[in-house]
Amino acid sequence: MIEIGLTGKPNAGKSTFFKSATMADVEIANYPFTTIEPNVGVAHVRVECACRELGVYPCGNCIDGWRFIPVKLIDVAGLVPDAHKGRGLGNEFLDDLRQADAIIHVVDASGSTDIEGNEVGLGEHDPFEDVDFLEKELYMWLFGILKKNWDKMVRRIQMEKKDPARYIHEQLAGLGFDELTVREGLRDVGKQFNEFSDDDLLNFAKNLMNRRFKILVAANKADKAPEGNIKKFMDSGAVICSAIFELTLRTASQNGYVRYLPGDEDFEIVKELNEKQKKALETIRAFMKKYGGTGVQEAINRIVFDRLGYIVVYPVEDENRYTDSKGNVLPDAMLVKRGTTPRELAYRIHTDIGKNYIYAVDAKRKIRISEDHELQNGDVVKIVSGA
Repeated sequence: MIEIGLTGKPNAGKSTFFKSATMADVEIANYPFTTIEPNVGVAHVRVECACRELGVYPCGNCIDGWRFIPVKLIDVAGLVPDAHKGRGLGNEFLDDLRQADAIIHVVDASGSTDIEGNEVGLGEHDPFEDVDFLEKELYMWLFGILKKNWDKMVRRIQMEKKDPARYIHEQLAGLGFDELTVREGLRDVGKQFNEFSDDDLLNFAKNLMNRRFKILVAANKADKAPEGNIKKFMDSGAVICSAIFELTLRTASQNGYVRYLPGDEDFEIVKELNEKQKKALETIRAFMKKYGGTGVQEAINRIVFDRLGYIVVYPVEDENRYTDSKGNVLPDAMLVKRGTTPRELAYRIHTDIGKNYIYAVDAKRKIRISEDHELQNGDVVKIVSGA
């Protein structure tokens, strides 16, 4: 399952974002370091289900034609400046991110908390400082790891005539870097590894981190943010969001007060409300009309599809009825990297199916496709295997 880290400074709304996306029972409080251990839960990306296009709606695995596919969300405790030196709760937060495929950086767009998460007046803090400091912490965290062992690695590479990229990759394997990333990072510094200064090593660390982690900024607390902040975040490509509005709607939906699906641009009131509740929901509705929703679902979708480059494919066993062997219509919706081939998909389904792969069928067009054909978003595929 894809793993997405939620990070940022304390009191930026990470735990609210996490709960609104997963409906997990987490502590939410208005003080720094509410989250001590990382919360792990399941969120979902939202896509149009293929069943409508194929004429088999409803398939039984979607909601109103929308498919929700699970991804793992890790809410890492708040970072403070110089965490890489042990400030706050230190490097353990950064260590929790090593398993993540990408990062959603939850930022307090309202500017009502300072760089360490303490409350200040609305708009008194520049939230773009928070964007910069997270990247710096990630760079310095990796730089510290490299610096600690660099001289020893250089000597070992030279004495044993090892391939530099391969050896450094082996030493960093626990951080999720692949050998190609390390090789390209070394090349881009523009010097021989044994001539690296501290500045070169820092550039190498930046290079690796930029390749390793795709980061999306979620400009949270936008419901009370100054317009100038909102415009700057929109211009920078951030997602404008209000996690507290999303959480309110998800809770109201669970309790039967509104009809709402995560990612909808509006909602329907289905139960009698008092005036205070109506007013609160109308405030949320005005925000959603302005920004096309609460932004929480958009952030999850964008990190998975735009930043990580995933697509959705539907493996089936019967290419005519689009079912598995038990007659379930479009039983699985799988997230795979753009460029995935049918043979690679077979291995994703099961190792034995991959090993005994024979051919694949494009179920929409009812034709065989070659094993090196690149699958497209929304493809429905039958894998024929000797397994």
